[in-house]
This record gives sequence, structure tokens and C-alpha cells, in this order.
Amino acid sequence: MATALCISTGAPLAQDLALPADAERSFATTQDPGVYLLPVGPWRAGEGLPTRRIEGAVRVEAWRIDGTGLTPFQLVQPLRDALVAAGYDIVLDCAARTCGGFDFRFATTVLPAPEMFVDLARYHFVSALAPQGAISLLASRDSGKAYVQIIRAGGAASGGDTSADAPPAPPARKGDIIAALESAGHVILDDLVFQTGAAALGDDRVASLDALAAYLQDNPARRVLFVGHTDAVGSLEGNQALSRRRAQAAVAYLRDRHAIPDSQIGAAGVGYLSPVASNLTEAGREANRRVEAVLISTE
Repeated sequence: MATALCISTGAPLAQDLALPADAERSFATTQDPGVYLLPVGPWRAGEGLPTRRIEGAVRVEAWRIDGTGLTPFQLVQPLRDALVAAGYDIVLDCAARTCGGFDFRFATTVLPAPEMFVDLARYHFVSALAPQGAISLLASRDSGKAYVQIIRAGGAASGGDTSADAPPAPPARKGDIIAALESAGHVILDDLVFQTGAAALGDDRVASLDALAAYLQDNPARRVLFVGHTDAVGSLEGNQALSRRRAQAAVAYLRDRHAIPDSQIGAAGVGYLSPVASNLTEAGREANRRVEAVLISTE
């Protein structure tokens, strides 16, 4: 059973995009005027990701579906068909590997966790163009939930929240990060990205760490342990040391930027002993290179 989600492009034409009946919108923001770089081809080595610049109102939405068995392709297919019926031309329609895998995902606009989760080996992307604007669809899933991101760009805003900053990839909201941390006891910090063998975070702000810092400042009795993980390239001993350095990078961020005391934060590294994906593929190895925040307080 599906529910009709009406998304107006800001022009007279509108279309109904059918999502499962139990889909819940977890995030929405509008920037007007804004700019969106619409992917128009797969990522290729030496060329990067080809895009088309779309100006006008840019609206980003994230939807979450609990307990569905639908694949990313099955989630996107009826939405794509609705766009075609509404007069859109499909520009790009690809699955993870053919899109460009890890490189595609990190070259285009994707909301951070927890609004959007992208399995680097299991996602589907569609971009479409019409005279009134552009729409992109991105679907992925984990073991229990499916996620759909919808970006529409061009024309005037049809309502929704306004974001003052560009590009329209807002930071993870404190409430959702903390809700996940407190309910599950741990949360993967998807906006911490590491290359093989690297442990540096760089100079940019990290939304998930900023949210955790605010939480710890508001709750001085709570403690969080950052646990680093690696892919399986190299020895166990070397990867355990590397994963600890990655976790220590998160600790240093909170201590140096937010003055969080050492009594509230710590670091550990387990190397490649707790993978979330197969190390046989680059996408899997990228997913395994991560840092998790673990709430170790008992009250």
C-alpha cells in the first residue's frame, strides 16, 4: 500500500510520488534562492562527477520507512515512473556500483545521519529534469529501515523551512543524534570520513561531534567513549593502533573546540574486529572505516 506524497516544483505542474504508507518524513528544509549541483552522469576516475547547476528554490527532504523489505530500486521505481508521467526526462538512473560507489556518494549532496543512511554497496539514485526544475531521488537501507532522500531544485519555494547557508546539506540535529545514542547505546558518526591508513579529521566542522559536545555540556555526568574501526588492510595490531588514533581525533575535536573535559570522553580502537560490511569491496572497506560514539553512563 502506498501513500501519495505531493511535491510541488514551484511551477504549475506538480506530481504525486508514491511512498509506502508507513513512510515518515524525518527532515525537510528549503533554501530560496539556492543552488543544487544535479548529478547527470556516474562518477568516473579522472573525470569526477558530472553535474548540472540548478538555481532557484532548493528543497531537501528525508523519509524513513521502518520494517520494509523493499530494496532501494523498489523504493525508487514508482517515484521515477511518477516523474516520467509528469513530463520529466530521466537523466541518470543507477545503482551503487554503476553510479560510482563511494566516490559518487561523497561527491553529491547527501543529508548526514541520522536523517539519511547510505549503504555504499546498496543504494539507488535517479535524477530528472523538466522545464520547471530538477528532482533527484536517493534510496538506501540498513537491516531494519529504508531511507529516501528527495531533492528538488528550480522555480520558487512552495513552503517549508528556510536554511540560510549553502549548499543545502544541513548538519545532523542534536535531538536525533542523541535520541539514537540513548536508545541504542551507540551511534555511527557517518560524517567522519577516513581514507585507508589516515586518521586526520581536517579543519572543517563535524556536525555529529558538535551535537555530542552540546549534549555532554548539558549533561556533565554523562560519558561517551569513541570507538574507532578500520577496514582489513594491514595487520590487526596496526589497525587497532590506527582505529584508536581515529577515535582520539574525535576526542581531540571535542576537547580542543568545545572544552569537553577528559572525564567525559575517551577513545578506544578495535581495528577490523567489528565490521559492518564485507572487506572484499571498496564500498565495504569504506563503510568499515568509521568511528562510533558509545554511551557508557549507566544512569
